[in-house]
Amino acid sequence: MARKKQIPELRHLDHILVSETAIKRRVTALAEQINRAYRGKDLTVIAIVNGAIIFTADLLRQLRSPLRLDCIRAASYHAGTHASGKPVVIDNLKLDIAGHDVLLVDDILDTGNTLSAVRELLLAKGAATVRTCVLLDKKARRVVPFDAEYVGFEIPNEFVVGYGLDFNERYRNIPCIGVLKPKFYSGRL
Repeated sequence: MARKKQIPELRHLDHILVSETAIKRRVTALAEQINRAYRGKDLTVIAIVNGAIIFTADLLRQLRSPLRLDCIRAASYHAGTHASGKPVVIDNLKLDIAGHDVLLVDDILDTGNTLSAVRELLLAKGAATVRTCVLLDKKARRVVPFDAEYVGFEIPNEFVVGYGLDFNERYRNIPCIGVLKPKFYSGRL
């Protein structure tokens, strides 16, 4: 596989859960759903960074509505493999979203804590509507009742990296979604 030579960290994956090709196809399908939903409307896209940056960039290239983009930084993992409770909003919005339709984009929906908290924050700032789009949905970890309107893939309860998802800020550049071998996050390197 040529990519293994280009991205050495691919060998850190136990297996690939979602291929690069499958991601591209699904992002196109999600964009079409969003295009239909927001036809004729202005849209404000809010990405939760850093994880959603690659997904958001690929999605934005296919959206046809006039749009504005802003990012919000929220942390819930704090260098671990499990969400550590209440998310913290580290960097807030620059745009005024009062009265605007908002599409909140994130890499993964697991416990629901982060997306629920950020959604409430956006509504408190006066957003007319807030819909959510996630690349991955890990329903097995949900602790807060929350469903995204647009979902790329439902995945099992495994620790995944790639396509923007990380462990300690590594693996974001892997073009697929893979399950990280436990030895690479358990301290037994």
